[in-house]
Amino acid sequence: MRLDHLTLKQYRNYSAVDVDFSPQINVLMGANAQGKTNLLEAMYVLALARSHRTNNDRELIQFGEQFARIAGHVSRETTSNDLELIISTQGKRARIDRIEQPKLSQYLGRFNVVLFAPEDLALVKGSPATRRRFIDMEFGQMSAKYLFALSNYRTMLKQRNAYLKQLKFHQAKDQVYLEVLGDQLAGFGAEIVVARTSLLQQMATFAATIHGGITKGREQLTFSYQSQVPEAARQSVETAQAALQTLFKQHTAREVEQGTTLVGPHRDDVAFIVNDKNVANYGSQGQQRTTALAVKLAEIDLMKAQTGEYPVLLLDDVLSELDDARQTHLLKAIQNKVQTFLTTTSLDGIARELIDAPTVFHVDHGTLSTQ
Repeated sequence: MRLDHLTLKQYRNYSAVDVDFSPQINVLMGANAQGKTNLLEAMYVLALARSHRTNNDRELIQFGEQFARIAGHVSRETTSNDLELIISTQGKRARIDRIEQPKLSQYLGRFNVVLFAPEDLALVKGSPATRRRFIDMEFGQMSAKYLFALSNYRTMLKQRNAYLKQLKFHQAKDQVYLEVLGDQLAGFGAEIVVARTSLLQQMATFAATIHGGITKGREQLTFSYQSQVPEAARQSVETAQAALQTLFKQHTAREVEQGTTLVGPHRDDVAFIVNDKNVANYGSQGQQRTTALAVKLAEIDLMKAQTGEYPVLLLDDVLSELDDARQTHLLKAIQNKVQTFLTTTSLDGIARELIDAPTVFHVDHGTLSTQ
């Protein structure tokens, strides 16, 4: 998969951009605060219809304007698509090959990206919410079924939490309705838990191989999926659903007392284990960074396994955060395999001999040039 062409209009600090890219490595070089990250963000938004930096879409629209437009031509092995997103104060509109999509869920999955930014180095030691968001964003790109279950789960969770608050403040008393909401939530939750179990197992296999290569076999990386659903019940949707229904019944009194849903995949986590120790708690900063790098590179291989195509890789100033050994491993891993967009203030200090004929774009105050 590759992004051949990108068009921006009134996006952040870009009034207008119309540019073709190399299918290999594209370097976006410039001083800080010139718009390098904004370009990568635009590619990310084109893929996922949301930003990784803000939940407020209004921030994506150039100051003083009413809308922003992102469009791109995406090529795959056998097909290609023209994708377009219009972001306005009224919401988002998505088009595929000029045909407007009634739902964003029908748009997603046509363009897959993996973003690696300096903050991802904190993935290992960050909060469970950070890791859940990472899992959901990546798995949602790979599986429309996962995205559908996740969307419905979140909707049902809001409804159940709202009703639990009504019960808490004695504004409602129908326990049967609460059970109905729990059964529906358990159905969607079970699909999420089973999918996470399978995809995390596959990702762990790829990550272990990559991690072993970086550490020259001195360290072993494994994943531990931490869910309230017992491991034995995660092998099928039916058994996971039954387990969640039981959990809801066991926690009903506490949930009513607190006015919120206390169990379910919205409270899951994943731990990264290096040589039998949780690297978030007991690993050095170097081990944490190596683990984060292995996990991010494993995303690429997992996406290829799930979709049949390598994603586009977005590296936002991450090479400057890696030492020579990790930098070398990263560049060797992507060379001639993945279309890459790399932001940097300078190519000095980067293992340039490992970058085969990059196309360099200079970014200056929201303009691009190849000079």
